[in-house]
Amino acid sequence: MTLKAPFYPIVYIRGFAATLGEIEETVATPYMGFNLGSTKIRQDHKGGIVRFIFESPLIRLMKDEGYVDTYANGDLLPPGTRSPARSIWIFRYYEPMSQSLGSGERREILAIAADLRAFVLRIRDQVCGDDPRARAAFRVYLVGHSMGGLIARAYLQNLCVNGTGDARRDSALELPGVHLVDKVFTYGTPHGGIEFRGLNVPDLGRLDPFHVRNFNRDAMRAYLNLPPDADVRSLNECFPPERFFCLVGSNYRDYTAFFNLSRKGTGPMSDGLVMIRNAAVREAPRAVVHRSHSGHYGLVNSEEGYQNLRRFLFGQWRVDALLRVATLTLPAPLEKIKRQGREIRAAYYIECQGRVRGAPYHLHERRVDQSSAIRREYDELVKDGKPVYLFSAYLDRRAKTGAPGRALAFALRIAVQVPLYEVDRRFWFDEYFEGGYLFDETLTFHLQPGGGVRYGLASSHGMGVATRRPDREALAGGGSRYVIPLGFPAGAARPPRPGLRGELLLEVTPWNRESSGESSEEAAPA
Repeated sequence: MTLKAPFYPIVYIRGFAATLGEIEETVATPYMGFNLGSTKIRQDHKGGIVRFIFESPLIRLMKDEGYVDTYANGDLLPPGTRSPARSIWIFRYYEPMSQSLGSGERREILAIAADLRAFVLRIRDQVCGDDPRARAAFRVYLVGHSMGGLIARAYLQNLCVNGTGDARRDSALELPGVHLVDKVFTYGTPHGGIEFRGLNVPDLGRLDPFHVRNFNRDAMRAYLNLPPDADVRSLNECFPPERFFCLVGSNYRDYTAFFNLSRKGTGPMSDGLVMIRNAAVREAPRAVVHRSHSGHYGLVNSEEGYQNLRRFLFGQWRVDALLRVATLTLPAPLEKIKRQGREIRAAYYIECQGRVRGAPYHLHERRVDQSSAIRREYDELVKDGKPVYLFSAYLDRRAKTGAPGRALAFALRIAVQVPLYEVDRRFWFDEYFEGGYLFDETLTFHLQPGGGVRYGLASSHGMGVATRRPDREALAGGGSRYVIPLGFPAGAARPPRPGLRGELLLEVTPWNRESSGESSEEAAPA
């Protein structure tokens, strides 16, 4: 029952159930979706179908990290019973709204957040007992799918700050008070609200029996304790954004809930329900994977989702990838047109895929053919000079393959697609192939135990080879930024047209350092 970082209890908070029938179906299952796995279809080298079985995040946490569930004799472990720290708790917040187990009446987000507070305190009592040192060190991980992430935010940003307003209940719940949360992980949560055809869902008040207003931005500002007109994606300084990870889906085609209405209302650049731009809180680490909001191909029921979750909770290194573009050359005919003073406009599509060695999945994937690539205009990329944030990933040496050496290996593919150019606000097709790439490169990285990095380019050194040392800059908060040149060299006499010159910025910082077992010397980046 020892409580030791990073192996804190995990609280799973499921997503939205629209109808009373869905609520009844939800409360009739013990793990509320966290136990559902999937069989992912792949092809072998001959094109034959091969199944890929993902058991479920619940089972994998048990197999990989030694976690256990907290059910016994047909219910949760009774109060007063001790529970191990490596335990998974299902927050069954829909039971009070069930006709069979509760009143059958809908409840507001803040009321659910208050129940979450009572649940977290119960977990503390059962894990720590009366041990004052354990109680002082107690923390949980909150893992929320869809609306579950908004409940977690209401808990952090409103309830723990303001309490319930009922003095007697606040005293029992130790409110206002410390939130007791170490990290938050969300799958497909609409942090910026839900949109249909570009319009935020309305707040219909009493005419809204399903409480769809939970995803209306004005209603969200109220239960998230945000000022009027504030960005609803803000944590409002109530929780450190670096400890809040957002997994974002991009497969809108395989989402079939609500009779496909949500998929048709959102379309590309979404998971079928939540737009990519609305699926993360501000300044928080995030990754995009080609999964739908829920279902057999959903975020929760995926290897990609589990691997991001596991590494964020228990990994030793955080890696942030950014792209800084210095120069974008135009096709030669357009260069002549530009010198004539005519207006040339263009938008560029940036693809990025990240994976670790030996893995049949991507930790991050944004591609044009999946309708998820990053879109930036020329001025945003070149004139503004601000790097484009690509994604964040976490590396765990315990998940390392049997490859020789102690380095953790991962690869990034970065590609920039040639845009559809406009001249004087009309499309230009002359001497140009639409859909080609002006840059496409795969980089391999080897992260050494002390944090040093070596890299290689597939086009120059071969796939998987990493022998070059990049330039290094120390980061103010610890860790290192590695600068890797991309594209044609500076001062090239005849640069490719179109072409790109820029840099990949790879920021590597220690993660879970207090529990990594590394000496201070090892933890210092080389």
